[in-house]
Amino acid sequence: MMVGPSRALFMDEISTGLDSSTTFQIVKALRHSVHILQGTALISLLQPAPETFDLFDDIILLSDGHIVYQGPREHVLEFFESMGFKCPQRKGVADFLQEVTSKKDQKQYWINRNQPYRFITSEEFADAFRSFHVGQHVRNDLATAFDKGKSHPAALTTNRYGVNKTELLKAVTAREILLMKRNSFVYMFKLFQLTIMAFITMTLFLRTEFNQDNVTQGGFYMGALFFGVVMLMFNGLAELAMTIAKLPVFYKQRDLLFFPTWSYALPTWIIKIPITFLEAAVWVVLTYYVIGFDPNVGRFFKQYLILLLINQMASALFRMTGALGRNMTLANSFGGFALLILFALGGFVLARGDVPDWWLWGYYSSPMMYGMNAIAVNEFLGHQWKKLNPDGTETIGVALLKSRGFFPYSYWYWIGAGALIGFILILNVGYTLALMFLNPLGKPQAIIPESSDAAEGEESNTENNQTKKKGMILPFEPHSITFDDIKYSVDMPQEMKEQGVVEDKLLLLKGVSGAFRPGVLTALMGVSGAGKTTLMDVLAGRKTGGYIEGNVTVSGYPKKQETFARIAGYCEQNDIHSPHVTVYESLLYSAWLRLSSEVDTAKRKMFVNEVLELVELDNLKEALVGLPGVNGLSTEQRKRLTIAVELVANPSVIFMDEPTSGLDARAAAIVMRTVRNTVDTGRTVVCTIHQPSIDIFEAFDELFLMKRGGLELYAGPVGRNSCELIQYFEGIDGISKIKDGYNPATWMLEVTASSQEIILGIDFTEIYKNSDLYRRNKALIKELSTPRPGSSDLSFPTQYSQSFIVQCVACLWKQRCSYWRNTSYTAVRFLFTTAIALIFGSMFWDLGSKMNTRQDLFNAMGSMYAACLFLGVQNASSVQPVVAVERTVFYRERAAGMYSALPYAFAQSMPQWWRWYSWLCPVAYTLYGLIASQFGDIDDKTLTDTNQTVKKFIEDYFGFEHDNVWAVALAVVGFTLLFAVTFAFSIKSFNFQRR
Repeated sequence: MMVGPSRALFMDEISTGLDSSTTFQIVKALRHSVHILQGTALISLLQPAPETFDLFDDIILLSDGHIVYQGPREHVLEFFESMGFKCPQRKGVADFLQEVTSKKDQKQYWINRNQPYRFITSEEFADAFRSFHVGQHVRNDLATAFDKGKSHPAALTTNRYGVNKTELLKAVTAREILLMKRNSFVYMFKLFQLTIMAFITMTLFLRTEFNQDNVTQGGFYMGALFFGVVMLMFNGLAELAMTIAKLPVFYKQRDLLFFPTWSYALPTWIIKIPITFLEAAVWVVLTYYVIGFDPNVGRFFKQYLILLLINQMASALFRMTGALGRNMTLANSFGGFALLILFALGGFVLARGDVPDWWLWGYYSSPMMYGMNAIAVNEFLGHQWKKLNPDGTETIGVALLKSRGFFPYSYWYWIGAGALIGFILILNVGYTLALMFLNPLGKPQAIIPESSDAAEGEESNTENNQTKKKGMILPFEPHSITFDDIKYSVDMPQEMKEQGVVEDKLLLLKGVSGAFRPGVLTALMGVSGAGKTTLMDVLAGRKTGGYIEGNVTVSGYPKKQETFARIAGYCEQNDIHSPHVTVYESLLYSAWLRLSSEVDTAKRKMFVNEVLELVELDNLKEALVGLPGVNGLSTEQRKRLTIAVELVANPSVIFMDEPTSGLDARAAAIVMRTVRNTVDTGRTVVCTIHQPSIDIFEAFDELFLMKRGGLELYAGPVGRNSCELIQYFEGIDGISKIKDGYNPATWMLEVTASSQEIILGIDFTEIYKNSDLYRRNKALIKELSTPRPGSSDLSFPTQYSQSFIVQCVACLWKQRCSYWRNTSYTAVRFLFTTAIALIFGSMFWDLGSKMNTRQDLFNAMGSMYAACLFLGVQNASSVQPVVAVERTVFYRERAAGMYSALPYAFAQSMPQWWRWYSWLCPVAYTLYGLIASQFGDIDDKTLTDTNQTVKKFIEDYFGFEHDNVWAVALAVVGFTLLFAVTFAFSIKSFNFQRR
């Protein structure tokens, strides 16, 4: 945003995921920019360090919808002191401001001891601010009319866009071409997929297998044409997902007037036309002559043109659907209905003469009808179909076209081509209008508030500023962890090899050593990219790839992941939970599968309630977890739930990856109180942390500090008021002393930055490795790496805490709760099925009772085929987002050793050489069962155009026999079981996480 002409910058939580030193540098640069260029910047931050806070000129403090303070930073403490509240010495001003308006934290800052404390509401603060001298100054400024003469001429913009529209079009087109190049895998894969399908089609409809002697044989060629049309249509489906993926960036740039909407929509259509030329060419070149279509070259190119237009039409349709839906759920529903109507009214499934009057508008509005009519006319009015039909005076080609309800006139080719061009234009205009006028779908952020009872409890805890040490009803054995000379590497990325790097492996951890002990809270810190999370993943056994070297011991014995997972917990940064279960159910499920089978149900529930109280979630135990940023628990509540889910496993060791990331200072303090409570039970706890406040940083007992490149440069105690850490670094020549009130965490990262190493000509890692502290740490590692006398290695009688049957029951219980409460998923399935039933019922009204001609049977069978296909496709697509959410949860639970993959999976539950495929296709069995059960036993009705009984025609034409219905039904059930087993195998064997 800063490279453009913008001089007013609005920035929301720009520090999330950054360390405090980096945040300070960014805000400092923004401050210089604003001052030099006379700009305006409004920045919201979650946990600004004191030095970052001091960079701001003005402060706006919001609480409960009221502006409590707005004015110079220097006067904010003066205002609150006038209200009777004072910021303690070693308290960051920003942290104080966030807590002083909170009912839970306000009392501790009250300084008027001669007056009884009374909670001051945000509204009272706002009223008092209006009479404060800063508030009066703000009101005076607002009452004074702005002098336009003082404004810079550039402040009033007269042009809507930065440059002329031709330049904007060139810029957007260049970007789209670049995106296509970098996303070339998708287009190559689509082309490969189409090539494979073309190969299957050309061998399936091989010309040596059919002839052009009668209408029946012509039906096979009609099927080949229809399949080609369907394939070119479905190949455009990828546009839907690609459109939705680009919408967030588009909406931001559209609203900031980067470009007019049409200049974005036009390139996304035009530059993909060459791809369509290639895709249609691959299909036609591979299939046309091999299948045996009319050999006339002109008809070859005319078929190519129609398929090209159909692909373009489908791409435009799905682009518009994506722009209308704006998320995958809605877009898939819109796209499904659009395909359903096009498919059913395309002229192949239901003949024109059999379309009910009330659906004729749909027939003539279907682009697929025009495409099918044009491609059919092009083929069946050709030379090889000029033979007279044995049953009449018309040619075979004309008779076939009429029997299928197509218009048998050559000019319909150009009508179809023209109609498709018209649909392409209309759909692309619709796509542009949708982009122009529709806005992103809003997120209904319904966050569950905490009760006043909890507030009183937390207020009491804060007031005393101490946490009593708690025992727990389930005993556990404390364990220490040591790691010595740990190295972790991955294969060298191809991009780095192209830049001249010759090594085969990229080293991310370079021989780090340390020890974590019970009852000691350790902070794992470093600048972004130092390797904090990498080290934690290596120690916790969560890495899915790469090469690990070095020694890791647990209480003196070599670490074995299968047993270590039983005594360790890992709180991931992303707070992964099933959204449709309650807080209590989440903990009960985790405890059920992770506690020993010797723990009875009553004691397990008592332990869960104890953990709920420990993490201060007991008042939210019946709340649904929900989806992050959409509904359910707030970010801070989800963090505490993540910790609780691991605590109910009664672990001895807990790893926490950035437990305070994304939280404001007050919420971070609540989470850290939970962490402190956990440590005080005697567990070994390690946390990675980015930008802690002074309070949070000094809550840690020890620090393991890393620098970029995967090297440690300090491992030792923090000390009271960070005295030991400060003493160590101030003892290094050239290191500046810490200023009064400065955050030690930020100071530490600043003085150990790579730039400081270059300036001072030192290497902090070498200094640490030559220090007494390092030697003491190595001695500690050696001591803890030796088993205690009388101790034994970790071992369990079984790999999992519970038996296979109990795992199945627990997984089924959780899945039942999840699916029962996921009303959006089940409702969409029911509504879509009902809609399909109503649409098909009205489209194929009374056609099932007609059995006079082959076309009557084709109509009835077409309804079954379409219903079978679309119900299957819709159910398959609608379940994928649900499974995707649960699969992420599954990866966490499996890594924690909760269960094996099989119980989870069971809880979810051609020519001659191509003939085998029909026996492997579930749709073929479904259609076999439907058609054979409905028509396979009707031998008292004769078709007028073939003089065969219905039963005989079904057996001869399709090979479906009524006697095999029960066998087919068993086969369909068998496929269901087969897919369940395949899912179980896949979820057990494949892991799509990359760590």
